[in-house]
Amino acid sequence: QVQLVESGGGLVQAGGSLRLSCAASGRAFSSYAMAWFRQAPGKEREFVATINFSGGSTYYADSVKGRFTISRDNAKNTVYLQMNSLKPEDTAVYYCAAKYSFRQWVFNEYDYWGQGTQVTVSS
Repeated sequence: QVQLVESGGGLVQAGGSLRLSCAASGRAFSSYAMAWFRQAPGKEREFVATINFSGGSTYYADSVKGRFTISRDNAKNTVYLQMNSLKPEDTAVYYCAAKYSFRQWVFNEYDYWGQGTQVTVSS
């Protein structure tokens, strides 16, 4: 069982930056693929970025490529999402997710989810 707790959301102006954190409890964090998803009001949840168990492989949605960076610190059981050059369309609740996997990339079928953290970008 893995429990995930996100933090770092908030209100920021367009062009600004935020760093989200997701702290995981439980053992074997380094055996889990991690990802960030987001859901804007009235829209379906969408994939943002994923990082493999070791941190050696990442993948991004086209909408955030070049602006967002996913990383992890397995010693701290934490995954991060650095968000730069934020746009109003990035406004959403951001969720952290985990899946026991050694695949290069995992895009869906995540088993564990955090409660989400709100990111609001004003124009």
